[in-house]
Amino acid sequence: MKYWLSSFALVWATTGVCAEPPVQNSNLNAVLFYQLLLGELSVQNGEPEAGFSILLDAARKTKNEALFQRATDLALQSRSGEAALQATKSWKSSLPESQEANRYTLQILLALNRVEEAGRALKSSIAELPVNEQSAAIGSVPRVFNRVQDKNLAAKVVEQALSSAIQNPETAATAWTTIGRMKRQAGEIQPAAEAARAGHAANRKAPGPIMLALSLLNFVPNEVKPLITQYMAGEALPDLRLGYARTLIDMGEMRPALAQLIQLSQQNPDFAPGWLFLGLLQSDLSQAVQAEQSLKQYIALASQKPDPDLSGGLAEAYLALSQMAQKQSLWAQADEWLTKIPPTADPLKVASRRAALLAQQGRKAEGLKILEEVKVQSPQDAKLKALALSQWLREDKQISAAFSTIEKALGQFPADPELQSEMAMLCEKLGRFDQMESLLRGLMKVKPNDPHAFNALGYSLADRKIRIDEARELILKAIQLAPRDPFIQDSLGWLEYRVGNTQEALRILEAAYKERPDAEIAAHLGEVHWVSGNKEKAGTIWREGLMLKSDNETLLETLKQFKFKP
Repeated sequence: MKYWLSSFALVWATTGVCAEPPVQNSNLNAVLFYQLLLGELSVQNGEPEAGFSILLDAARKTKNEALFQRATDLALQSRSGEAALQATKSWKSSLPESQEANRYTLQILLALNRVEEAGRALKSSIAELPVNEQSAAIGSVPRVFNRVQDKNLAAKVVEQALSSAIQNPETAATAWTTIGRMKRQAGEIQPAAEAARAGHAANRKAPGPIMLALSLLNFVPNEVKPLITQYMAGEALPDLRLGYARTLIDMGEMRPALAQLIQLSQQNPDFAPGWLFLGLLQSDLSQAVQAEQSLKQYIALASQKPDPDLSGGLAEAYLALSQMAQKQSLWAQADEWLTKIPPTADPLKVASRRAALLAQQGRKAEGLKILEEVKVQSPQDAKLKALALSQWLREDKQISAAFSTIEKALGQFPADPELQSEMAMLCEKLGRFDQMESLLRGLMKVKPNDPHAFNALGYSLADRKIRIDEARELILKAIQLAPRDPFIQDSLGWLEYRVGNTQEALRILEAAYKERPDAEIAAHLGEVHWVSGNKEKAGTIWREGLMLKSDNETLLETLKQFKFKP
């Protein structure tokens, strides 16, 4: 009854108030009043169909939008899509300017899987909007059509519905972006890239086509990178440049990502997230001095205003600063950074960092206890705790204990890719190669666009000098998925070394090490130099690797193998 009570204007006199406001009469007559009452009572008595008919009749008589909406909602509650559609048609006929009627009609048609009719309704609905409201409506279309099972049909229908919008300079960029998003959801990557280019051509300052292009960069880099590069050459929006840098990081292109983040910090020095990601990447690239400066700049900016998003970043910044201090054996400084972490931070991340800090000081039992005592609030937390424990145990060379931890977690989450990946790594260390391969091949099927399983198996085969042709095929597949990833390039260089192609191995490994200074890559590159007779160069690289990570297992084993004393 709250729907029709809103049409009453009841004014009550208050005791002690001298003047009463004027009475506003209701626009309901007695017949209509009882009609509405009867309709709502029918609903309350479990007869929604009867209530629907009564209220729809009242809506037609009064041309009241709230009553049309109520009648439509009743039909939907009764799971009568056809009746709901009848109501919206009457609604639109009585109130031709109603955008709410258009919205309901579109949603009902999609619920009834009448996709082509929904496309026609969408086209009419957009055309009726003021031009300054059309872009927002067009941008929401992918979310509205997300329920359609046939993604190719949905993309086709939306493209037809926006045929006029792509001709209008005011809406063309947004329309092409929406068409591209629909194509991408349908797996039509090439047409999606074409839509991104068309949207960018329509408006070179519009962010939508660039965002679409960024989402396609990992699939068709040659198609979309030119327009991204062109856009980034100017004063790009900070969020877009940050998004580009993050995409490059995901693709393993660290140096180009670093260049983008440096440019972002120079062009937008007050944009706090840019400093955070710059500092984290600099830390990952072992640029400790620069990383500390960037992270401190982020902390200064984030501390100026209370923002939940920036607060989460503060925890990441302090964790990174603590880790860098730990690498320099500055235990007190590392611990001091940890004490500054906000109390809302992820307790597991903080515990993992404290455990690693204690372990490096020889206080392993204390570190493990801190991890074990972290309380979990959800199944997801339990999974992450198992992964953290396994990583700690693995780095402490307690491989069997790590295996048991992940085995137990897989009993609860048997299909979880992260747990399976961790288990595969542990199986290799335990020499359980058949189980490792089974896990990795399962991951390849579940995540065919993820290069890591292909690379892991290819590297393992190459390292054991077995099934070399298959190893090469797997690694090349990983490179196809992530062309600039230095760790995958390291696998290819190691394969070349294992089959005797020393010069080619040196070329590949040197490029990988330049792109990503890392202790494991240093171990491989140094070994190739050593067996090639360049022992001085090998020693220099191995020492650099020890500075990067002094406890890297591969590097330490390599030094032991060649009896090298740094």
